[in-house]
Amino acid sequence: MKHVLLALFAAMTLGMSAQTYDIQLPAPQTTPVKKQQNLTLVDALRTRHSVRQYDANKKISNQQISNVCWAAVGIQRDKKHTTNPTARNAQEIRLFVFMESGVYEYVPQKNLLAFIIDGDYRKLMVSNADHTFEQNFVMDASVHLLLVADLQRFENVDREHAYNMGLVDAGIACQNINLYCQAVGLATVPRATMDVNIIREICQLNEEQIPVLNNPIGYEAKK
Repeated sequence: MKHVLLALFAAMTLGMSAQTYDIQLPAPQTTPVKKQQNLTLVDALRTRHSVRQYDANKKISNQQISNVCWAAVGIQRDKKHTTNPTARNAQEIRLFVFMESGVYEYVPQKNLLAFIIDGDYRKLMVSNADHTFEQNFVMDASVHLLLVADLQRFENVDREHAYNMGLVDAGIACQNINLYCQAVGLATVPRATMDVNIIREICQLNEEQIPVLNNPIGYEAKK
């Protein structure tokens, strides 16, 4: 009985801890902000470029995190669709946010960052699993967005087709991020380099939940 009570107390403590660390984001700004001249879509397409030098001293705000998460996979229209089209409207692309303070999962329905773990795990985006390729510049970006294709959200679809659609849909969400950042003056670059094995453990992912792409988000360093 004592062990049961201890286990129950531990579970309650973990639950309260997770709730304490959740971050309720401000509502995404879906219209241009006063005194802020956003680029048109055509201008964003014309000027979009990958950034590999970030200003490590310039952080992005929770409002900006809210905006870019919404642009990637946010809820829009009739509350049943997202900013990123997905095959069969499966909405299988999950968005994880890696910050200096910890790792979170974006919950589109609540515009919330659900706490996963304390600590700075941005370093998992520096190199691949066997450390044969590294890009240390990513540590200068204060936030990293990780796109995961959750194939379990497809119903009555064979695995190979679901896998292919998951990759395509992750690419669509990634392009949303790229264009949004370009339009509002943020910097990013789409990347596939990451330590997938440890990321799976940190984010509690199974074999059907596939880390596909990641985007560092920040401000371009002045040359």
